[in-house]
Amino acid sequence: MSAEGQVLIGRLGLAALLAEGWHPRTVGGLTMGADPVAYAIAAASWSGGQPIDAFSVRKEAKDHGTGRQIEGNFQAGDPVVVIEDVITSGGSAERAISAVVNAGGQVLGVLAVVDREQGGRERLVKRGYSVVALTTTSQLGLQPSGAGQS
Repeated sequence: MSAEGQVLIGRLGLAALLAEGWHPRTVGGLTMGADPVAYAIAAASWSGGQPIDAFSVRKEAKDHGTGRQIEGNFQAGDPVVVIEDVITSGGSAERAISAVVNAGGQVLGVLAVVDREQGGRERLVKRGYSVVALTTTSQLGLQPSGAGQS
């Protein structure tokens, strides 16, 4: 959540969306992990002249206030890219996708900052979703959790 990190992730995330040919109106995912990434992409998009708004998906709809599960600049019919900070099992992305689809959004794909290479990407692809990761644990020189342990 550093200022420098926000600028870098925003620029890289936006570039990855455009390189994939995705043109979402909004980006977002399950709060809290997706929030800073989605907001950084939204800010970068404004600076680049192609505004993309952001939203947050609550784990559950609130029982007061608006009672919505999705907060922010999301509307039914929006083309959406679901954002993840880290993909491990793919479960968080699946919950966000479900909320977006149930609210009438069209999911173009999933963008993650890091793919931990523990089956989440494959799980999402098997369900028919394109997945783009800015990097992987292997590219970072990290050993996935549990790998090599007895």
